[in-house]
Amino acid sequence: MRLGLALGYWGRGPDPRHLDLVRTAEDLGYHSVWTAESWGSDAFTPLTWIAAHTSRIRLGTAVAQMAARTPTATAMHALTLDHLSGGRMMLGLGLSGPQVVEGWYGRPFPSSPLTLTREYVDVVRQVLRREGPVRLAGRYHTHPYTGPDGTGMGKPLKSVTHPLRSTLPLLLGAEGPKNIAQTARIADGWLPLYWSPDRADDHAGALAQAPEGFLVAPLAQARVCADVTEGLLPVKAMLGFYVGGMGHARRNFHAELMARMGYADEAAHVRELFARGRREEAVRAVPDAFADEISLVGPRERIAERLDRWRSGPVTDLLVLAPDPHTLRVLADLNS
Repeated sequence: MRLGLALGYWGRGPDPRHLDLVRTAEDLGYHSVWTAESWGSDAFTPLTWIAAHTSRIRLGTAVAQMAARTPTATAMHALTLDHLSGGRMMLGLGLSGPQVVEGWYGRPFPSSPLTLTREYVDVVRQVLRREGPVRLAGRYHTHPYTGPDGTGMGKPLKSVTHPLRSTLPLLLGAEGPKNIAQTARIADGWLPLYWSPDRADDHAGALAQAPEGFLVAPLAQARVCADVTEGLLPVKAMLGFYVGGMGHARRNFHAELMARMGYADEAAHVRELFARGRREEAVRAVPDAFADEISLVGPRERIAERLDRWRSGPVTDLLVLAPDPHTLRVLADLNS
């Protein structure tokens, strides 16, 4: 199991610690570093900055939002950064939810997310393979565009720039069983959001069609500390926000995933508290047991024991959100 460093997305501004964390991770032999985006900083620009200050560590988006760019624009970002970094790019994509797609990007959330994802991946693959002009008569993506408001002058095109790698790894963030199963069929890897090593068998059916070499790369918060309860607070804060506030009252993929993992009543309670503006209570209402099973928190000996569980399943890459160099060093030592 390889280790990756997940940096997430910026808050109010860039975190001045990130570049030092990345350099530490590279020196320790971490395989990859991953950035994200929500509705502020983008995922690709920080990776470009990181690429300029590193030489070996792979560069991934976990995730770049599909609604933010057309698939050809995303492919352009990926192939450009792959060239500039000497072939270190890994493209992770995610659909996001109605709140972000419609509220931030001003686009309709698709009635068939699986179809949109499949078409998006198809176009990105066509650009990277560069076997001919991009062509697709899709439900959501059409190349060339042939809609009634078009000019009719669109021409099938292929990238002027030759991609460095036609096989640039493409991973998908997916949460529902059907979405995970499609990911195993059309992508090179899966980026699970809440992964519990004790529930790996729950995904065996969805991953049954995954080809050899398929990547399973979950994100997990990690922190070496003496007090487990205190160490879990950042995990619970993240879950409180995602489960309680990252979505609409009628549709919240994070809450639905928490419910599928056996915490339906708790997820509903967190959402209720968050909706009433009682955010601190919402965070406290996140069960310690749930936060604990999807993270690596506690003294070194405890993390060592739990890390064995992560290695025993299908996980190929553990992407850790680690706040300090000490945690990075301990994980590297335990995983060596």
